[in-house]
Amino acid sequence: MPFPDSVPILTDDVVRLRAHSADDAQRIVEQCTDPESLRWTQVPRDYTLAMAHEWVADIAKGWDGDGDRLWAIEEVSDGEHRFLGSIDLRPRAAGRAEIGYGLHPEGRGRGLMARALRLVCQYWFDAGGQRVDWYAERGNIASWGPARAAGFEFVATLPEHVAHGEGGLVDAWFGSLGRDDAMAPRTEWVTPPVLEADGIRLRPWRDTDGEAVEAPNHPSHFVPARAIPTADTWTDWLIRRRLVMARGSSVNWCIADAESDAALGEVLVFVHDGALADGDTAELGYYLFPSARGRGAARIAAGLAVGHAFASRDEGGLGLRRLVAETAADNAASNAVLTAAGFTRWGHEEAATAPDGSVGPADHWDLLAPSRD
Repeated sequence: MPFPDSVPILTDDVVRLRAHSADDAQRIVEQCTDPESLRWTQVPRDYTLAMAHEWVADIAKGWDGDGDRLWAIEEVSDGEHRFLGSIDLRPRAAGRAEIGYGLHPEGRGRGLMARALRLVCQYWFDAGGQRVDWYAERGNIASWGPARAAGFEFVATLPEHVAHGEGGLVDAWFGSLGRDDAMAPRTEWVTPPVLEADGIRLRPWRDTDGEAVEAPNHPSHFVPARAIPTADTWTDWLIRRRLVMARGSSVNWCIADAESDAALGEVLVFVHDGALADGDTAELGYYLFPSARGRGAARIAAGLAVGHAFASRDEGGLGLRRLVAETAADNAASNAVLTAAGFTRWGHEEAATAPDGSVGPADHWDLLAPSRD
């Protein structure tokens, strides 16, 4: 059967995947000229209605031959069958396929793409496929959301693996889903709650917080260099922070002044491997920009983070049993924060390897959650 009859209709009674048509062209243009599409995809920068019609014709050729398989996305409840985006299955050798997708602005933020992704992956597996791979430009959290929700495992960051829309190669995130994998999230996506006490607010980091970043002036053996952003590393640092939360391994708050909301530093609860939900122990970390020191902000922020870490999951907390920390023995300010938070120093090393590679004394701390009896 020729296109469009060759396109199987896939639906879960919320979204419907169907053949593209000429009627979709204007909304294709709207999607392709949207700022988010331009930022994260390779769509031509001067996209026109004629290009949209040419693209629909190319999609038809793919279905009529051995090319890629693309569906238009719409809501089942929409009697007007409005185009809300596209999803693209690209068959490769040995039962592997690659997936690509994008939504019209009106279709975003409602979980529609995750539904479409499950439908297409199931279509591929039912046809004998073994695996579906996902790639996105590093930093494209919006693309990782549907892949995560559909059960994809985040595998790695690949250097210079995809082309940027403005030209050149950029790093890519890579994830994969196998035929026998459950099409459900593997880990929790951590969202930092807003917490406030004594003039200090903990909140999620924002893109604009980079304006508050200050050059660090602490001894290099106190904190890993990559843990603290600088003006030059801000964008990369924020991408890494958002990724670890999207993978469930950390909750990272911006420490902010409660009155001005200006960024003062960071407090985080994290695990080095796996996800926070996998175990009962995590590590506490914190730092302040130089101008924010001396007002007790780290002490207040640590107390708020500890409270959230030990609060039960039913109460919206992390439900942890134990927190740990490690400090340089001569970091008196950090040691005082831990002492004020109730931590106990349980161990001491005279020749520990510090974050900067030097060797010196270090202290180990822990704190147990209050009994919930």
